[in-house]
Amino acid sequence: MYDSEFEDITAEELKQFIKSHNEKEYLLVDVRQPDEYTKGHIPGAKFIPLNELLSDFSGLPANRDVVFYCHSGGRSLAAASMFSEEGITEKTIYNLEGGILSWEGKTLKGFPKIQVFDKTKGPVELLLTAMDLEKGAWRFYTYIIKNFAVDPIIPTLEQLSNAEIAHARTVYGFWEKAASTPIAFDPLYESLKGEILEGGESLVEVMGYLKNIEENPCLRILELAIHMEYAAFDLYKTMAEKEKDQTVRDSFLSIAQAEKSHMRILVRALDQCD
Repeated sequence: MYDSEFEDITAEELKQFIKSHNEKEYLLVDVRQPDEYTKGHIPGAKFIPLNELLSDFSGLPANRDVVFYCHSGGRSLAAASMFSEEGITEKTIYNLEGGILSWEGKTLKGFPKIQVFDKTKGPVELLLTAMDLEKGAWRFYTYIIKNFAVDPIIPTLEQLSNAEIAHARTVYGFWEKAASTPIAFDPLYESLKGEILEGGESLVEVMGYLKNIEENPCLRILELAIHMEYAAFDLYKTMAEKEKDQTVRDSFLSIAQAEKSHMRILVRALDQCD
């Protein structure tokens, strides 16, 4: 299902929320890894690693607001999104923007974003943009595989790298039917630049961030990848909801479902970073 709903909350808003609410009215959930939680966490937070949480949501209350947080916001986005889809609660679900970094007054370097889909364009142009974004994701995973010694998660990254090409081929199938003079997939894919990720981030800027990771690169890379895949899921489902052309709509919905599966693959790999 695609009607997931949750709200982002800033660190300052959360601090005010905690002051103005009784603890019985909400639950704060830390979805990081055990060593991260041990080193420091927000007081009163219940610790449920993301991999464990996504396997069983039954431990979360149906009668309280739930606030998820992680290191910088990527993993908690996945938690909030997938918990909301379970339909367990009618209370408000929150994602702490910027994670515990923002709670501690720190920030993660942001990446310049651009508008990735021009809504005024027709189906052919939109599908071509979708293929270009998939190539950007492929370049992201390929860059990490070639430049970082994160051996435990290399198989996962290779799996997702191959999946991005498969996504591009899926989109190509729709594009080929819509284009007036289609060309073969291989030369078309080769011509795509793939300079923008699905959340609108510049691939060059993201690569710069990756080079400066100092602590636990394996975990930071996975968290960034989860954030990217969530952005992709949200982007494609939103475009599907707004698209009138059924061919394009079906394409976007298909990719959105696959991006959600990618999030789960990445979450399962988190334990390999310990």
